[in-house]
Amino acid sequence: AGGGPLLPDSVLYEIFLYLDHVDVISVGLVCQQWHAVARDEFLWKELFYRYYRISREVPRHPAAVSWYDEFQRLYDTIPCVEVQALKEHNDQVLHLSFSHSGCLFASCSKDCTVKIWSNELDISLQHSSNMRPYNWSYTQFSQFNSDDSLLLVSGVFVGPHNSSSGEIAVISMENFTLLSRVRNKPYDVFGCWLNETNLISGNLHRIGRITSCSVLWLNNAFQGIESENVNVVKRLFKIQNLNASTIRTVMVADCSRYDSPDLLLDYEEQLAASSTSTCPVFDLGSDSEEEEAKPKQTPEPAVQELPDDGGVRAEDGLQQLFDDIMEGRVRPAMTETELETKVAELFVRNRTKPPELNLLSMDSNSKTKYLIFTTGCLTYSPHQIGIKRILPHQMTTAGPVLGEERRSDEFFDSLDHVIDIHGHIIGMGLSPDHRYLYVNSRAWPRDCIISDPMQPPPIAEEIDLHVFDLKTMKEVKRALRAHRAYTPNEECFFIFLDVSRDFVASGAEDRHGYIWDRHYNICLAKLQHDNVVNSVAFSPVEQELLLTASDDTTIKVWRSPRAVRIQQARKPRPRKLLFSWLMNQKS
Repeated sequence: AGGGPLLPDSVLYEIFLYLDHVDVISVGLVCQQWHAVARDEFLWKELFYRYYRISREVPRHPAAVSWYDEFQRLYDTIPCVEVQALKEHNDQVLHLSFSHSGCLFASCSKDCTVKIWSNELDISLQHSSNMRPYNWSYTQFSQFNSDDSLLLVSGVFVGPHNSSSGEIAVISMENFTLLSRVRNKPYDVFGCWLNETNLISGNLHRIGRITSCSVLWLNNAFQGIESENVNVVKRLFKIQNLNASTIRTVMVADCSRYDSPDLLLDYEEQLAASSTSTCPVFDLGSDSEEEEAKPKQTPEPAVQELPDDGGVRAEDGLQQLFDDIMEGRVRPAMTETELETKVAELFVRNRTKPPELNLLSMDSNSKTKYLIFTTGCLTYSPHQIGIKRILPHQMTTAGPVLGEERRSDEFFDSLDHVIDIHGHIIGMGLSPDHRYLYVNSRAWPRDCIISDPMQPPPIAEEIDLHVFDLKTMKEVKRALRAHRAYTPNEECFFIFLDVSRDFVASGAEDRHGYIWDRHYNICLAKLQHDNVVNSVAFSPVEQELLLTASDDTTIKVWRSPRAVRIQQARKPRPRKLLFSWLMNQKS
């Protein structure tokens, strides 16, 4: 601000219309009195929509108090400034996870270590655990429990004859001792916490060439030191897999938090919420032998609720199928793969526990949780998201073991909900309020037909980031795009994403991490590495701090321009040059 006449509104308007070709900061030089422009909401609204190329149908962020503040938020609070590079790993860094307090974070790597870092102004290494003495090949995933007292670490375990499956280790954060180890098969189930002391693992039992059964287990984290008279393991669910599919990537969503979301993504719902209440204003700166399977679900595109598949007795259906085959009534002739799938469907039809009540009618204030995982029904590549309700009585290892509470003819559990992605799922993440599920996927061709489950369709190089509302079970917003991946189906690997209150971030194979705004659905920043970016993680207490992990063996620390300015202002000014100048003057 300074002396001189104000620029006419018409001139300012023309300046903003052509801002596509002008650096935003230079506007401050053009305008003689910047504070006058900052007060003009009409001009800032025009600037905002034109500069970020957002449809005018998209309303302003519900927590924003002005268009100027909103423009400043997107410009000044994105963690896009690299402030530190951590190079203590000596191989590819695969995953990052913060403690809930934000004071610590963990990193997993192909060097077979899990490292614990102290999140201070300058991040420092606090502890490193080498898992190679336990026959691990590498560590791949970690998660702190709800009170940050325990760390779950998932890795690839090398067994007899070099066979590989997974294993989960639980590490105490008090003294970094290993408390327990749990087998986990396949290894990309990863595992997750259900509550403070119980974690979920998986097991896989082959039934035929392309038919299998996934068993999900609830494990007590302290099973290595608990009394032998106390149950430390309990079977949660047993689910059939068809056409070479398996259950992978398990996570838990807490349904009790849906009615108080941090950010509503449906614009009509935003409007309804704002008309009935005052919107808060944020500062926006174990093995067992099992067999067979569950009834096949044939999902329509997007989301479907699963019906109770009853009716024809399994024995009658199987007998009819065999009679048709023997008498030549099956035309065209079934392949061995098709026959195996059909027999598995018929055999298990009346041996599956029916799905729970409609998830949409569930009391949002209940203590129910959702178990969410990737699965499939057409091929081995994960192309569906399965959702299974976990009831309060299932959240402890106490009580009946190995499914003793079910009827003798209920061998398997059906899914309560399935979301079909029509592509290879390569990443999932929950919003902090657990209301929204974000899914990275690489799409299949639109009209592809899968005739061989061992030959999935080719996948796109462009990654789609889908958003699903777990309260309505519907996809919201259009898929986010910008990031890319290049590996084919058989080499495809997980790319972890993370969600903060206002942003979502993801890695990519194009040597960049990406940040989008959740409300406006726009890409805000690209964060450069020298190789594939495998994982990203926002600080849960400071979304202007982001970590990225890469195959280039480094972890990069990114802060927002605002956070960098604040840090620099707190640092004491250097006095060395002034002291040298004074000494020279005296001499």
